[in-house]
Amino acid sequence: MLDLVRLRVLAAVARHGSVTAAARELHYSQPSVSHHLARLEAETGAKLVQRVGRGIRLTEAGRLLAERAAEIAGRVDSAAAELSAHVGLRAGRVRLAAFPSALSTFVPEAVSLLARRHPGLELRLTETEPPEALRMLREGHVDAAVVFRYDTAPEEDGVRLLHLLDDPSYLVAPAASEAPSGMGVPPPADGLTAGDPATGDLTAGGLAAHRGDRWIGGCERCRVHLVDLCGRAGFEPEIAFTTDDIVAVQALVVAGMGVTVLPGLALRAHRHPAVEVTELPGSIRHVYAATYGEPLLPPATAALLETLTASV
Repeated sequence: MLDLVRLRVLAAVARHGSVTAAARELHYSQPSVSHHLARLEAETGAKLVQRVGRGIRLTEAGRLLAERAAEIAGRVDSAAAELSAHVGLRAGRVRLAAFPSALSTFVPEAVSLLARRHPGLELRLTETEPPEALRMLREGHVDAAVVFRYDTAPEEDGVRLLHLLDDPSYLVAPAASEAPSGMGVPPPADGLTAGDPATGDLTAGGLAAHRGDRWIGGCERCRVHLVDLCGRAGFEPEIAFTTDDIVAVQALVVAGMGVTVLPGLALRAHRHPAVEVTELPGSIRHVYAATYGEPLLPPATAALLETLTASV
């Protein structure tokens, strides 16, 4: 039988990559952490850590067990919280992770509705992007996560997805009256012209009209969709500025520093009055509420999903 305390120690070492940092998080001494690791190796019969210079790193077996250890510890913590809330929705706790533009739009309405319906319920919110939110969900650090994806393939490993909404993408450029000389804002058109939904060029203001412009992108992970859209339109964008701040992005667009693509939720959260937006057909991210484990949800989590659905 694996010892839960030792599994928590291994998970902490994996998170921090250091015995010292793990000891600090767990409020243990360094010798105590080393002792627990040694005992866990004896219990499993596997080499879990190896010395590298003055530090340590996990072996392949150690990494495998550490991933499961984080999930096991998280599940135990969740079970304890559910048991403590056995009296029902008059008390208890529910934890939600969500990406920034969801937290800036429909999530506040949902949690406000939840608070009105169940005033004794404690709610905790964490802002994070989908990959980290799903990791937190699997490890039991949150009870639900609002995430998005651009494909419709099902999640794996026990993650269950409840569809909330479809969020279209928009080309964001300076309004014609604001555009500096040389910026690729197209001339006024009499109306919509036919185009290829795969390229987002439904109007004269489509992506291809800005192939010679500079672009404003997010971090390496967040800009993947922008680069893919431009690639489908036949060019590689010149990423001149990088920021994930939707206020800064639009300010840079208005200043003539480039154009960008933003999802609809981001524009609902904040839209600069001097930008022009054009919907890009065929570019939709699907927004879900994700839960983990069996279909039968704890009452608090089920109540949260109900309010998220109502809010959209």
